[in-house]
Parts: sequence; structure tokens; C-alpha cells
Amino acid sequence: MNKVTQIEGKAVPVEGNDIDTDRIIPARYLKEITFTNMGNYPFYDERFDAEGKPKGHPFDLPQFQGAHLLFVNQNFGCGSSREHAPQSLMRWGVRAIIGESFAEIFAGNCTMLGIPTATVNHGEMMKLQTLVKEKPETKFMLDLEKKTLLSEGKEYLKFDIHESKRNALVNGTWDSTGLLLGNAGKTAEVAKKLPYVAGF
Repeated sequence: MNKVTQIEGKAVPVEGNDIDTDRIIPARYLKEITFTNMGNYPFYDERFDAEGKPKGHPFDLPQFQGAHLLFVNQNFGCGSSREHAPQSLMRWGVRAIIGESFAEIFAGNCTMLGIPTATVNHGEMMKLQTLVKEKPETKFMLDLEKKTLLSEGKEYLKFDIHESKRNALVNGTWDSTGLLLGNAGKTAEVAKKLPYVAGF
């Protein structure tokens, strides 16, 4: 299992409270049978007009291309429980999200993909979003073991993260599907001993 302890890179700011999963990934893209192309669709209706012309969303601005950290505000990921939302962000390039607060199901879906959802207060987030808008080349490192965000090698601020999610990430147990597949042999052995599986 892959342990997630540190994530480095530039950041992209997406401002606004209560950004729901339908805004993150419009419902019409849920019909695709795989997640392969989901990286093309995050915030699609806010990025492009009806004719497909860019509106100037941060995800399309050249200075934010290649960013691995996403800075957001309150109640990010509210609405439906669609796992396509974190899938689309991950496939665009997001490896960690720092926000003021997250919808619980969205945060759980992120953890299942190895994406930390760390929280800071409103003032700290305003400071972070302003920094990356003014200096988009700024690089950060999110350290899950120390619960610290570093900028240019120096501690910038402390963040919070649900302890169960942090433990799953740093111990490499965040991928439940991977855990099941990795223990398929043990699962089969146990199944042989269960009368409701092997027969009475």
C-alpha cells in the first residue's frame, strides 16, 4: 500500500462557500462507465460557456497549471455523494485539498483515493488564497505527519485533519479495495469456514 505522508507542489485557489459536487462535476458526465476522462470535466460549466469558450476559471489559467494543492472555502463538496467529484479533481492533478470545511462524504471519498482534506480557519485560508493569486509560483509541502503546511521550506501554518483519515493515509490503509485484493487469499480461506458461504 502507498503511504501518503507529504504532498508537494503549487496551489490553485477556487473561491466560494458551499461549492457542491454538481458544480465540481456536472451530472451529465456521470454516465461515463469509467473514470478515465474525468480529469477533463471538473468545474466544467464554470470554466466554459455554451459555445465551449473558456471563462477564465483558475483551472484553466496558465499560472495554475500543474498545481497539486487545491485551496477552497467552507463546506466544499456538499450535495450528492458522487465519487466522480474527487475523481475528477484527482485526474486533473489535485493531490491534496486544504479548505475551511468539507462535506463529510466528500472528504471520505477523497480519503479513499489517497487525497488528504485538511482544514484551516477562515483567516488562514484568505491568506493562502491571496498568496497564490499574487504569487502563483509559490510551492508548498503538506506534511501529514506533522500536520504542517510549509512554503519554500519554512513552516507556514498548522492544519487540522480528521485523525482516522490521517492515520489511514500515513499508514497506507486508505485504499480499501486494494486491501481486499491484497488479502484475497486470506479472504478465501475464511470463506471456506463460513457455513453460509461454503454450505451447511
